[in-house]
Amino acid sequence: MERPLRIGIVAGELSGDTLGEGFIKAIKQQYPDAEFVGIGGPKMIAQGCESLFDMEELSVMGLVEVLGRLPRLLKVKAELVKYFTTNPPDVFVGIDAPDFNLRLELDLKNAGIKTVHYVSPSVWAWRQKRIFGIAKATNLVLAFLPFEKAFYDKFDVPCEFIGHTLADAIPLESAKAPARELLGLEQDKRWLAVLPGSRGGELKMLAEPFIQACKLLHAKDPELGFVVALVNQKRREQFEAAWQEFAPELEFKLIDDTAKNVITASDAVMLASGTVALECMLIKRPMVVGYRVNAITAFIARRLVKTKYVSLPNILADQELVKEYLLEECTPDNLAAEVERLLGAHGEAMVSKFTEMHHWIRKDADQQAAKAVLNLIEMNKAV
Repeated sequence: MERPLRIGIVAGELSGDTLGEGFIKAIKQQYPDAEFVGIGGPKMIAQGCESLFDMEELSVMGLVEVLGRLPRLLKVKAELVKYFTTNPPDVFVGIDAPDFNLRLELDLKNAGIKTVHYVSPSVWAWRQKRIFGIAKATNLVLAFLPFEKAFYDKFDVPCEFIGHTLADAIPLESAKAPARELLGLEQDKRWLAVLPGSRGGELKMLAEPFIQACKLLHAKDPELGFVVALVNQKRREQFEAAWQEFAPELEFKLIDDTAKNVITASDAVMLASGTVALECMLIKRPMVVGYRVNAITAFIARRLVKTKYVSLPNILADQELVKEYLLEECTPDNLAAEVERLLGAHGEAMVSKFTEMHHWIRKDADQQAAKAVLNLIEMNKAV
């Protein structure tokens, strides 16, 4: 009897665990007895993945923390290389976590194992020479967005555009009323979602211009409501301190919830640059992007970043659909003026384009990822 399909797989954080769960489910639809082994979180383990190490081993953020954990990370990598070279899988799939997975993939590819990197690092945006390292480490890259594949094609690096899992998860229409009911917001008011970032450094830079912009908007339209998504207690306390310092007379509705529900409940959104802009596009709410960093980071970024735009909707459309106010342009006056436009006909036109773009990247990514990996296995068997 032919042995079951065997896939090595490593996810380094919760988002990767979710991708791994969908990928395993899609593979098992065609190969119910397929085996998965490597490192996974609770969702992957529930699908039958054998995790050789706790996923928390790889969930390290920050340079100092990484340096402190480096000996252990190197040991985990060495043990995985030994395990997979002794028990070769049909293919190895590294999900995101590029600092760890690309190094692991390089060793495995050099040992004759086919490797796939699932989720392209942002090589198209900065440090573009990394693509040569990716080419050495992988037989295939799975990309969420079409412009990522176009970038890899320029360098003849095998890449498949599989669509974005967020585009599959978010419906083509997102109703405001249920989200407002869930969050306890008045149904007949207009609401501006205020999302000044999920990290302490972001909120430190953006709380003041965002709050001051709300102050200007309130002066013109006292009926406009402001709802703020805050990811944890630390960010809540940080925002509350800025609120009391810059506009204690304003009323903000603070929500300890995901940005998704707050965006869905809103009529327009003022947000920090990041993945949340893509989420906002898919929920189809008009938005303005603001971002500030310290002077040293700004100096470095201006020299390293290679894209015309910073927000994913603009990069995807290759035009400035969404106003981006960055660094010294991120002022209360600019932000408030754009929000006024968004609450009118300009916002409606933006939403129409967002609907079109949602279709561009809604491709059933789990199934597309499984198909691409299975094709690679078949090609390998045919050689």
